[in-house]
Amino acid sequence: MKRFAVIGLGNFGFHAAKALFEDGNEVVAIDTDKGRVQAIDPHSSEALVLDATDKEALKSLGLENMDGVIVSTGTKISISILICLYLHEIGVKNILAKALDADHEKILKRVGATQIIHPERDMAIRISRGLSRPNILDFIPLSDDFDLVQVGPPREFIGKNLKELNLRAKYNVHIIAIKELVPENFVLVPPASFVIKDSDILIILGKSEDIRQIKALK
Repeated sequence: MKRFAVIGLGNFGFHAAKALFEDGNEVVAIDTDKGRVQAIDPHSSEALVLDATDKEALKSLGLENMDGVIVSTGTKISISILICLYLHEIGVKNILAKALDADHEKILKRVGATQIIHPERDMAIRISRGLSRPNILDFIPLSDDFDLVQVGPPREFIGKNLKELNLRAKYNVHIIAIKELVPENFVLVPPASFVIKDSDILIILGKSEDIRQIKALK
């Protein structure tokens, strides 16, 4: 079980917290609005009415031990910037922040956000690409126990070929494709002789618990 916090419980924050909780994670949901906090309470481990721009209040929550903190505080840009800065200073390593535009994204990255979320833009791109070039992977009905994920290669994979790694025997997972960034290429069902590079993106299919072992490798 992983631990997450969601700061800001508007439409995006509410559904992010609810989805994380339904996936079996521990979720702390935070907002200044009592009504929003009450609404998320049945769908979270803990729901708090709290001003996240209060650095001392944030410190008391132990957020530095979380697997990730999502910041989704609406249209007040200064609030999200301040919260990200405080989270960074507290020692939170994985800060996912919702940005309103490109300039907001630049500032959030400078103050410590590790991943930027553009919900409307990203969803528009996904839907448009699905319409113009549908991907069969989108239609595979995976069970709750299986995941299809994209991951960067762990250090111990780099410089080895797939035969040497023997991931099916060691981890019970399958590499079904590899995105090569240098040179830009997409290799579907790569051969056993394929040598993994640090710039590659591995597309892996397997049980959730087995894929977690891969993600845990450094």
